[in-house]
Amino acid sequence: MKVKFNGLSLVKIFIYVFFGLFLIIPLLAVFLISFTNEPVNIIGSFTDPAVFSSTIDKLKAINLENYRQIFSNAGYLDSLKNSLSLALIVMVLVILICIPLAYGIARTNMPFKKTISALCTIPLIIPTFISAYAFIIMFGRAGWVTYFYELLGGEGMLIDPYSMTGIILVQVFFFFPYALWPLVAAFKISDVTLEEASLNLGAKNWFTFIFVTFPLAIPGIISSALLIFTVSFSDFGTPIVLAPKDLNLMVVEAYREISGFFNWGGAAILTVIMIIVAALFFWLQHILTKGKNYGSVSGKPKQQKMVTNKVVTRSLSVYSFIIVLVPLLAMLSVLLQSVATTWGKDLLPSGYTLKHYQTIFSTSLGNIQNSIVLAIGALVLSVIIATFVSYFVVRQNSAKMDFMTSIPLVVPGIAFGIALIQTFNVAPLQLTGTAILLIIAYTIRRLPYMVRSTMGAMRAIKQDIEEAAINLGATPLTAAITVIGPLLLPGIAAGSVLVFITVIKETSISILLAPPEWAPMSLAIFQNILRAEYYSAAAMSVILVALVLVLQGLASYIGKKQRL
Repeated sequence: MKVKFNGLSLVKIFIYVFFGLFLIIPLLAVFLISFTNEPVNIIGSFTDPAVFSSTIDKLKAINLENYRQIFSNAGYLDSLKNSLSLALIVMVLVILICIPLAYGIARTNMPFKKTISALCTIPLIIPTFISAYAFIIMFGRAGWVTYFYELLGGEGMLIDPYSMTGIILVQVFFFFPYALWPLVAAFKISDVTLEEASLNLGAKNWFTFIFVTFPLAIPGIISSALLIFTVSFSDFGTPIVLAPKDLNLMVVEAYREISGFFNWGGAAILTVIMIIVAALFFWLQHILTKGKNYGSVSGKPKQQKMVTNKVVTRSLSVYSFIIVLVPLLAMLSVLLQSVATTWGKDLLPSGYTLKHYQTIFSTSLGNIQNSIVLAIGALVLSVIIATFVSYFVVRQNSAKMDFMTSIPLVVPGIAFGIALIQTFNVAPLQLTGTAILLIIAYTIRRLPYMVRSTMGAMRAIKQDIEEAAINLGATPLTAAITVIGPLLLPGIAAGSVLVFITVIKETSISILLAPPEWAPMSLAIFQNILRAEYYSAAAMSVILVALVLVLQGLASYIGKKQRL
């Protein structure tokens, strides 16, 4: 059978080359460097015979020394243990916190449910390094929580933010929405007739919840738990701000190895371990939930009966407000510092001013512009690639392409950044330190969001429309661009806002790859925090969060318009 070669075939080849060059080869390079302990220029080996010869010599010297160091080097081993412990603790605490909160939202008429649900979105808006910085304002030596604590007779700090405890608390209170909404969905789909049967047989409410309602939510709980583990393990923003020097964590150690010591082998082995751990937990999430059906066989569930017991609903409402109050106070603390003249060890600032915002718009306007330009660049590239990827996956059942575009989901940002630096630090594609590599990195990291959004819209488009265009003389590529493209606009619009928001908030890639002349807001805030320029950092943080909030509102508006 003769395979037709047309414009779409060229596009498919381009996409495979793009992912091969900027995703597969960097990951392969970092894997090889973890064995050779020296940079391996894979791309240069195809263009320069001398480089090819050098690469062969390095590959001949492959050994397991770096992997032995993981178990013999106390620093590496501690970083692995500490990172796993951190992720496990955060995972357990988040699930325990979210179960009552999710149940209250999904199954009760607790007071202020809509307000609580809205406040639960705050942690999703705030970049993690800003939330870590907010905890310093609250719980640091000059924090207002410390002020209250000492007023009540305590000594020192209630909680040391620069500790494992501080990192755990930040991640728990700012990552819980990732688990909350899947759990809300899990509680909503349970069959109320089973609970009614349990109650009719004489079971107490608590017994029914534990042995009937809770088991039906197990798939959602497992999926949420493994997701939280991966998010916590891969988080770079919180540890880079709060981790003390004597606390080794893998993301921080990998950053120090590449940025401080240029230890290629050490950075590579830590990168490989991070990818393996993240991939393992994504795989476990897939295995444990695949084919598991915890639903009932009693037919279509009746409408959910909401719990109206005042003691239960009011208790859950108070509990929920306490949970959402922490991130709300954290953001308000950053806002207050952004307008403070000085804020020492007192409850409130000594005075208020807008000069910090004036400083930002006079000296750091370029950072704001950089963030927007870089996000637009990544967005345009994402839209083009995702549109065609969705077409190939849905229309041509391209499982390989679907898998390839899912790989970035399991690669931590810091690991991907290190892989790109090691690959594009030498000729012939010496892109490290350029805006081009930064945009490509943003694109690949966030492309899965755009692909999932456009894929759903693609499935809703009937193939008859496309075939009619081809029958009228259009080429498959022309039909895809002029017919399918416009029909995909709702999915593209929804995915575009999500991509733009996540790129604006991106921390690890920005810190590793952004050149000084293209420093985005996230990098500028991070540098201000390191230089102890806290008031400027607070002002820019507020601007960043406000920008994300506007974009989030735009996403909600687009979503409502699509449902009408």
